[in-house]
Order: sequence, then C-alpha cells, then structure tokens
Amino acid sequence: MSFFIDGASDVARSSARYGRDALTTMNIIEARLTSDARLSDRTVVRPHPMLVTVRSDRLFAVLAPGSLWDRGREVLRPFAHKLASGEAMLVLIGSPAIGDVTGALNRGLGALVSPDPSSDELYVAIHNVCELLESKARAEARGKWLNRYRYELGELIEIAKAITTERELDKLLSLILEKSRFITGADAGSIYVVEGDDPDPLRRTLRFKLSQNDSVPFDAREFTLPVSPRSMSGYVALHKRPLNIADVYDLPAVSPYGFDRSFDAKIGYRTKSMLCMPLLSRKGEVIGVIQLINKKRAADRKLLSDEDVEDQVVPFDARSEELVGTLGSQAGIALENAVLYTEIHHMLEGFVRASVEAIEQRDPTTSGHSRRVALLTVGLARALERDTAGPYRGVTWTKDDLRELEYASLLHDFGKIGVREQVLVKAKKLYPHELAIIRHRIEIASRSYEVEILERKLRLVQRGARADELVALDQELSSRKAELEAAYAAIVAANEPSVLKGGDFARIEAIARETFTDFSGDVVPLLRSEEVACLSVARGSLTPAEIEEIRNHVVHTYQFLSQIPWGKQFRRVAVIAGSHHERLNGTGYPHRLRAEEIPLQSKMMSVSDIFDALTASDRPYKKAVPVDRALDILGLEVKDQHVDADLVRVFIEARVWTVLEQPGAPHSALVASSR
Repeated sequence: MSFFIDGASDVARSSARYGRDALTTMNIIEARLTSDARLSDRTVVRPHPMLVTVRSDRLFAVLAPGSLWDRGREVLRPFAHKLASGEAMLVLIGSPAIGDVTGALNRGLGALVSPDPSSDELYVAIHNVCELLESKARAEARGKWLNRYRYELGELIEIAKAITTERELDKLLSLILEKSRFITGADAGSIYVVEGDDPDPLRRTLRFKLSQNDSVPFDAREFTLPVSPRSMSGYVALHKRPLNIADVYDLPAVSPYGFDRSFDAKIGYRTKSMLCMPLLSRKGEVIGVIQLINKKRAADRKLLSDEDVEDQVVPFDARSEELVGTLGSQAGIALENAVLYTEIHHMLEGFVRASVEAIEQRDPTTSGHSRRVALLTVGLARALERDTAGPYRGVTWTKDDLRELEYASLLHDFGKIGVREQVLVKAKKLYPHELAIIRHRIEIASRSYEVEILERKLRLVQRGARADELVALDQELSSRKAELEAAYAAIVAANEPSVLKGGDFARIEAIARETFTDFSGDVVPLLRSEEVACLSVARGSLTPAEIEEIRNHVVHTYQFLSQIPWGKQFRRVAVIAGSHHERLNGTGYPHRLRAEEIPLQSKMMSVSDIFDALTASDRPYKKAVPVDRALDILGLEVKDQHVDADLVRVFIEARVWTVLEQPGAPHSALVASSR
C-alpha cells in the first residue's frame, strides 16, 4: 500500500533531491515487500517516497536509501521518537556516502543491506530488526515488571513494619485495611474479626469492626453476623480461602452466598468488584476477614455515579489477590499478636483491679483511696505536660508512661496485705478486745472490793459493831466503785485518737499505779504497761511499733510488686509505688531518699496521696478537711521540704482535684471547694 503525503509534487521533489535511482529503488523495495508471502502478517506502508515501513503490532522497521542519511534526515523526523524509544529501527538500503554508520547506530540503525537487495535479504533484515525490537520490548517489560516488583516489595516491607509495630487493635485493623486498599487500588473496604473459640466454626461470629470508602463517607457501626456460607465474609471465614468476584450484582444462581444491596441503596453507592481474603493465625485458624471493594483504574477518581463505576471499576486481578494474600498472612499474625496483647492487657487490668479490691477489703476505712490517688496522679501528670513556666516544662508522657503511673498509683498501698489487719483498721488506741479486758478487770476489782467490804462487815458484826460503822463501810464501797467507774471513763476518753493533753496522761499514769486483789489472791494493776503505752499515744491511735509496721507496707509494696514480671514498658511500677512516702529533705521512708533520688512519678503521687488522705470523708477516725484547708496543708508540706513546690503549684493551678468530680470517678466527698 502506497501513501504519498504531497502526491506527485512530493515524488518530483524527492526525485530531484535524492536522484531517480533512489526513488526507483524504493519502488522496487515496496513491491518486493508487499509481494513476499512471508511478510503477510505484517503491514507495509509507504509514508514518504523515500521511506517504506513494515509494521508488526506496535513495532516496525523503517527502510530508507543510504543517500537519505547523507542529505535528507529531516524526512525521518516524524519517526524520531519511535526510533529513540525502541518501537522502530532503521534499515538503510546501501551505506551512507559519508560513512557515518556510528551516528546512524546511535539514532536507531538496525541493519544495512545492499543497494539492490533481494527479497531474502530484505526478509532477513526485517526479521532481525523485528526480533531485536521485540527483545528490547521484552527487556523493557521485564525492567518495568522488576521495578514494579521492587516497588511492591518495598511497600510490603514498609507495611509489614507498620502493622507489626502497632499494638492497639483498632488502629491495627484500620492500618491493615488502609494498606490493603492502597496496594490493590480498592476504592473501599471493610474488615471483620472472628469472635468465639467454639471448635465448631459455625458457632462463632464475625464482628464488623470498621469500613473505609474514598467516594462516599458514612458512619459505620459495629455489628455481628454468624460465620455462615450465606455471606461472602462468612463463606471465606468458613472455608479459609479467598473470593474474587467481578460483579457482586451478577452472582450465579447456584452461588451459596449472596449480596445485600440495601446497604448500597442506603448510602448511595454501587459495589461491583470484590475481593475477600481470610486473615490466618500462626496455627492456620481464621481470625479475621478483609473485604476489598471496587478496584479502580485511577486511584484518585471517586465513584459518585453508576457511570463512574462502569468507567473506572475493574475486577481484582491475580496480582492483587497475590499481594493481599501476602499482606493477609502478615496481617493475620499481627492481628493475632494484637488480640493477644489486648487479652494480656485486660488480664493485667483485671489483676490490678483485683489487687485494689483485696487492699480495700483488708482496709475498708480507706475504700476508694487507691483509685482516687490514681486519678489525681494521672491528672497531675497531664497538667504537668501543659506547664510552661516551671522546671518541669517540656515533660511529656507516652501512653505506656501514663499507664505505668496509673498502675503504680493504684497499687501504692498494695503492701498493706502484709500488715496485720487489726493494725490497718485500728480506729482507737486500744483494740476493742483490749478495752473489753480492761472493763472486765475493773468489774473484777469492783467485785473484789465488795468481797473485802463484806468480809470486814462480817468481822464487825461478829464484834457487835455499831450500825454507823457498817454504814461507813457501805459508803467506802460506793466511793471505791465510783472511783473505778471514773477511772474507766478516763480510760475510754484517753482511748480516742485525739491529741492527748498532759493532764490526761498524768491521769492514766495514776490509774496504772492502782492495784486490786483478784479472785486468786494476786495483786494486779488496773492497767498493764502495754495498755498504758497505747493510751499514752500523744496523737492518733497507733503506737510507735504499730506506726513502724504501717510504714513497712511500703517495703512490702516494693517487694510484692517486684515479683511481678511487668515487662519493659511497666518495669518501674515497683520503684514508683515504693517511693511515694519519701520526702525531699531525706526524712521520709523507707530509704530516706533525697529529692534528686526520688522518681518524679513518686513525687507526684505523694502530693495526691496527702491531698486525698486529707479530703476523704470515709475515714472513721477523722473528719474530712475542706479543699482550701487541704491546699494550705500542702503548702506547709512544701515549707517543711516534704513535697515538691512546683508540683503543688501545678496541682493547684490546674485544679487537678476536679477530676474526682467528673462522672464515673470514684466516690470522693470533697466537703468544700476552692472555687
């Protein structure tokens, strides 16, 4: 087939410029090529009098006389891009006169033939050129495939890094879905998690966790559906193999699963192609299903109409299925780890809650104290992050840091399980049974005096004593009983955990010097030395030995919590909890640490612990202190170098105690407010 751009005039100009012999040669070349049966599957075209092209698909050879290279290269300009890109090669009929073969090679020369080539010579040249072009095309295709493979591999590696480092379940699921959609070009998708551990998969459920859609925003809420072959996700979970559907609206009549179009109608969307992939655990159990929807030709296009869907949506190809399968294997293990991490976290939370319950059961008088201290301490930590003026500006906390602080605060009194319960709940200076023994002793003393008076009466009667002498004995007994009751009243008064006055102490000492003769004839004091020691406590209800026992709860806290394998993220729980009674000036306990040795978290807990101890209304041995007064006392603690001044400042400025007034906070009767 001949095609002349400018008709006869073009032929005339070509004949004048390149010579009639060159034109005749190209006529002969065209004739031989069009008549060669071996080239019947190729297209021969004469785009210019001096050019003949032989096309095979998108690749072709351009034949031109050698003289054209000498003085007419502009004729080849329309083919320059094809020659440079490797879609075409040049075959010269005869060598260029100036011998510039190297230049021709650089510009796409593929073969040189004689000035008058035979059909065989032309066929071999064209065949070799086409083979060379196809080889180059295959090499380029392999290069592009290799680049694509490298890109996909790089993406999978980055995705693997991302999903294996994410531990929060909801964030991980969102990440898995997002990355799966990214590598497949899916417009939308959703993800399900298998719930239940029944050996029969049909008795388990699928929980719809989240959905993503680039075209239509909507509010997706969690719901459950049974693992059943009636739904596509259930079918995949049951059979552990993927489903790749070109159009979910055109399912075969014999399909065991169906597609509910009502959701599409509700949100104004058209679901077409779908790829469902199971997420498998290490043991090969299905723990989730990922559902990808509408693979698009162009990732940036939105599917806002049926026309958009028809124009843009294509089926998920084998490569997409392979990529999602690879990602699904990684995601399944990551999801399994996240579920396990969540279960461990819940188990740890349960252990902490049970421990707090155990503490409060042993010491009901401080019920709620541990939870309130945790709320206050975490609230102070958050307020500290916002502080821009003090020495702690720039302090930041990770989620694990705050959780570690919360655990340490909740368990700061855990060591009380190692303290005798009677000491923990001791509301007065004497234990109830000790006061009962003293009361019994007073009654015995009273009966003893009665016996003594009766014996004296009997002797007087035997001597014939006067009546007034007998009356005097009755008065003596009555007076003595009154003294004993007064002594007991003084003991009861001294037993209260209030501040003991000097006169009260002298009265107890006087009572302790009194004796009586018991029924065995032994002389017994009204008060034993250990009872005197208890009643002589100047402040509170605990003796020095009992105070030391209470203080040792911090040692027990550290020892007990150190036995728990908290892991790296919570490794300082025991140290933080065990240091909350240390003071900045080194007078605290149990280790008398100085300010620079006390963890910041412990310093914060000290402020919260003191504040709650002052304001709590659930202590039977004292009244709650108003907030204003509690803050004043914290100021005195700062002055005495017991607690950190900047932490107290932030506590007050941020009004941290208001976290206890929020809904859901543990009960705290703050009887007054500094508002």
